[in-house]
Amino acid sequence: MAYTTAVLLIVLVFVAVPLQFVAHRPEAARIVGTLHGYLYLVYLAVAFDLTRKLRVRLLWMILVLLAGTVPFCAFVAERKLTRLYESGAGAPLAVASPVSGPPTPR
Repeated sequence: MAYTTAVLLIVLVFVAVPLQFVAHRPEAARIVGTLHGYLYLVYLAVAFDLTRKLRVRLLWMILVLLAGTVPFCAFVAERKLTRLYESGAGAPLAVASPVSGPPTPR
């Protein structure tokens, strides 16, 4: 999700907006801007859920959520969260056991 949001933001900022002002073609900015806006809302929900599950500190959570508003920052945020998850520094995620009912930590 971070990659999709980041790519759309980069296309919006470096392609669609210049086309809007230089070539007087607002269609690209309107379409890409709308797509980025809707997908950014999905990114916020997914990133919030992921940062809660990883028990990321509040400051890092806010930075990750804002990363979709600055070109190229979503790539950095996604990589940092991936490293955090892979290193095991985050809290273990709960996994439902098919035999015992309630989720148990890994």
